[in-house]
Amino acid sequence: MFRRIASLLDPFLLALVATVVLASVLPARGAFVPLVDGAADAGIVLLFFLHGAKLSREAIWEGARNWRLHLAVLAMTFALFPLLGLAARALPFLPVEFGAGLLFLALLPSTVQSSIAFTAIARGNVAAAVCAASFSNFAGIFVTPALVALLMGGATGGFSWASAETIVLQLLLPFVAGHLLRPWIGGFIARHKAWVGKVDRGSILLVVYAAFGAAVVEGLWQRVAPLSLLVLTLVCLVMLALVLAATWQTAKAMKLPREDAIVLLFCGSKKSLASGVPMAGVLFPAASVGIVLLPVIVFHQLQLIACALIAPRLGQRDPEQETAA
Repeated sequence: MFRRIASLLDPFLLALVATVVLASVLPARGAFVPLVDGAADAGIVLLFFLHGAKLSREAIWEGARNWRLHLAVLAMTFALFPLLGLAARALPFLPVEFGAGLLFLALLPSTVQSSIAFTAIARGNVAAAVCAASFSNFAGIFVTPALVALLMGGATGGFSWASAETIVLQLLLPFVAGHLLRPWIGGFIARHKAWVGKVDRGSILLVVYAAFGAAVVEGLWQRVAPLSLLVLTLVCLVMLALVLAATWQTAKAMKLPREDAIVLLFCGSKKSLASGVPMAGVLFPAASVGIVLLPVIVFHQLQLIACALIAPRLGQRDPEQETAA
């Protein structure tokens, strides 16, 4: 068990922690701020361009057939999670900034890579997981900003036409352009998955550095106490446990096949750091992005650890015995 948990401390997680430390010690100041912000904006555009290029139309059409499963995943992601996020924000012992961050976390789409990987380990329906996670991310481009505007209007400083224009230019248009160019660049991306992954993660780290650097300049660590971080972690654990239980019980109530139930479990219980980082940079003022992203980073690691413990157990169990139980 401990080896499995240790294996999740991959280079990206270490790089993410190092980036937060670097931004805390050496944040961008003065003339470097426009340069870092410009590079972060370019990273967001590139990130969503690659997301669009990786989404195949075959997956879209194939996924449309299993509509009950995909609607269940979307309901968990954009209905149950937001309700939990609203409840978390209302907790009286939680700092206001963390409450806003937890609600933002609850409004994000599901992950793609880890959802598919854990579904495969648990011997679930991998094709359905690809479709469900892809649909969630595509819907998130529209649904997440809309929910943020509806539920967090004050935290974002209001949702203006300028905000909508930024979302279209930095998120939607690059995604659509990447998808439309897939017939020409899809093969190249498939052959260079390792490099595409590095560019993907590098863009996230750049945005994290810009966000945390701006927050540190505004006094982030003077406002966040160690006890508050511990409380945040515990709240994230409770949210994760509730959603994991809800997804599995919902699958049983819907009488989904075991392979599809596993898809709902893993795709419906996750939140995407890859989408959350750039979206936060677009939707929130620069000074508040860093503290809003703290719950996203904490939850991201907790969900990986929990699913790394669950997936192998599901993969080893006899489906007939599990059904009888």
